[in-house]
Amino acid sequence: MEQSSMEKYVPLHVCHVNKTSIIINRAHAFLHFIAILFLIHYRLSFFFQHPKNTTIPTLPWLLIFVSELLLSLAWLFTQSYRWRPVTRTVFPERLPADDKLPAIDVFICTADPNKEPSVEVMNTVISAMALAYPPEKLHVYVSDDAGSDVTLRCTKEAWNFARYWVPFCRKYDLVTACPDVYFSSSEVDSGDFEGSEFKAARTKMEEKYEVLKQRIRRIVQQHSTTGDALHNTRDHPSIIEVINEHPKEEDEVKMPLLVYVSREKRPSHHHNFKAGALNVLLRVSTMISNSPYILMLDCDMYCNDPTSTRQAMCYYCDPQTPSSIAFVQFPQTFRNICEDDIYDGEIRNLMKIFWHGFDGVGGPTISGSNFYIKREALLGSFSKQQELMALKRSFGPSNDFIKTLVEDYKPGFIHDGESSRMLLEKANVLASCSYENQTSWGSKVGFLYFCVVEDYFTGFTLHRKGWKSVYLYPKKPQFLGIATTNFNDTSIQWTRWASGLTSVAISKFCPLIYGPLKMSWVQLMCYSELAFMPLLNCLSLWGFALIPQLCLFNDISLYPKVSDSNFNIFFIIFVSAILKSLYEVVTTGGQVRTWRNDWRIWMMRSVTSYFYGSLDVVFNKLGMKEASFLPTNKVIDDEHAKLYEMGIFDFRTATTFLAPLVTVILVNIAAFVRALVVNVVDNDRDGFWEKMFGQMFLSFYILVSNYTVIEGMIIRRDKASIPLYVTLLSGVFSVFILLIGSAILC
Repeated sequence: MEQSSMEKYVPLHVCHVNKTSIIINRAHAFLHFIAILFLIHYRLSFFFQHPKNTTIPTLPWLLIFVSELLLSLAWLFTQSYRWRPVTRTVFPERLPADDKLPAIDVFICTADPNKEPSVEVMNTVISAMALAYPPEKLHVYVSDDAGSDVTLRCTKEAWNFARYWVPFCRKYDLVTACPDVYFSSSEVDSGDFEGSEFKAARTKMEEKYEVLKQRIRRIVQQHSTTGDALHNTRDHPSIIEVINEHPKEEDEVKMPLLVYVSREKRPSHHHNFKAGALNVLLRVSTMISNSPYILMLDCDMYCNDPTSTRQAMCYYCDPQTPSSIAFVQFPQTFRNICEDDIYDGEIRNLMKIFWHGFDGVGGPTISGSNFYIKREALLGSFSKQQELMALKRSFGPSNDFIKTLVEDYKPGFIHDGESSRMLLEKANVLASCSYENQTSWGSKVGFLYFCVVEDYFTGFTLHRKGWKSVYLYPKKPQFLGIATTNFNDTSIQWTRWASGLTSVAISKFCPLIYGPLKMSWVQLMCYSELAFMPLLNCLSLWGFALIPQLCLFNDISLYPKVSDSNFNIFFIIFVSAILKSLYEVVTTGGQVRTWRNDWRIWMMRSVTSYFYGSLDVVFNKLGMKEASFLPTNKVIDDEHAKLYEMGIFDFRTATTFLAPLVTVILVNIAAFVRALVVNVVDNDRDGFWEKMFGQMFLSFYILVSNYTVIEGMIIRRDKASIPLYVTLLSGVFSVFILLIGSAILC
């Protein structure tokens, strides 16, 4: 009997282990590691020499050695991603009938209507409502953390349009759920339908969409002209409104539930950023729909493929799949990425390389958006026998909420005026700013509050408890968002991420200390790499950017002569790193210029965003600064977008981001030019060229890789170039570094 049931079983998903990549990655790691050991031996042997046998000062040698060790440690951590990369395939056509599929809640988070264009936010809402899933099992929640009347009114307009759009998508089997993309595309997506009926319906629908955009823009314009002097985004009551509470007609087509949620905010209460908003959605949705699975979306991340729900359910509905899978993560993909992508907006290393390896050792962490998560993983499992007071200590004083927790995912919302009103009143209590006081919300329950990267920390905690995750990367992007397309927004975004990750690295929750309770050591290495990435990269690259150059400026050699056999150690490590990164870029669909851009932006981030993010944490630990959160600007500026598409850097950002870049470049120019002049004037006296080749090459490589900064300083004269006062200020810093650094190191 058991054998018969096994024969009938058809898997809903398959995992493919990339054996070729494993062999290449492990062989390269072994050889590269051997070279690093030789480097360490070479550096250490210096300290055992007799002082009379060396003329090199100890301090610069020690500092460059520390920089090399830190960068080697960063490299060692990244090998965990390359240990066992996997890819996955799903078979949604094998899912059970619609009536057997579990319900899904969709959480869409928005924080600032001024930085997140309302038309695009509503496109995300509409595309979520048009997901290819039974409408009675789909519930969409819009979290407005600003409590703005603009977002509420626009959500109502989106609902009115969706009443026509959703049936249109179903009738004609559209594979594009987002109306803005559908009507702006040159290719006509009509499923299997053609002819005059479809064309007429499409034209009519396009007219309705134009009306929607006009109405939304009118709402935004009215708000911007009249203003809202009485409204404070940090001080407002909670508002929960079911947009489609009362269907107008009994025979009307079924629609997903749409709920607007704005939590209460008061200046006297910490609102815990995005994690706080998500936990309010968790409580409110538990009272209203209580679906066992949740899709998390950023407000700009529309559903590009309506079948993502069914693809994710392949892991939750497969009887042979372990129940320990907490979430299914889809990649973050973007619709405004140009071919050059000079700011690495698509985060290609993480999404195309690292996360596949993360998946192979237990699953990736939560990546901000585009993931389906099991409600049980965030709230736990319950039984009616559990003590009421113990549950209240964890989940708060609401008896109704506690009762819903043990109801085994039974929805609480009823389309009845009085019952609905009472339920929403109870839900408003759950959205109050004081509800979480003296509870486990944010510390043990829901999304965790420890740092601004709540996704990383929550994912880490889930994996530590024994939960698993999977990374699904279909050929067609399931979700498409808006990437940052200027240096200012990119720097701010990465500074915020660096601050959050570093705060975990130097806390009691450090992955290396907190421990792998039920996590593999390789997966722990992946989490450690993320946590320590900003700190290791900024410290090591600042060392490489200044120490060899200061010594070059003062005729002090830190690397072996070209004729010395030890020079081969550094040559092999450099070439090995370059070729491996180039190989990974090319094999994941990139080009040589993609590799060049990735390499450059990594160096630029390390001395700016990673540095300031790490510094922010240090100040916070010393009590000099509180953690802050700024939503990423999603407004697309035509001028910024044009420069981005042309592959031209837009340097219109704060001096704090520009000054370190320009200072590093000026120090390297000074050191390299002086070395050239000395070599020419003295006619290669005492083998200067051979002795200083390593440091001269390093400076030359930094300058060539970051030519775009030199271009912005000297050649360009447009509005997006580096201002003259920044260059002059950085010149002062450079002189100071050269004089003081030379006095200290040499």
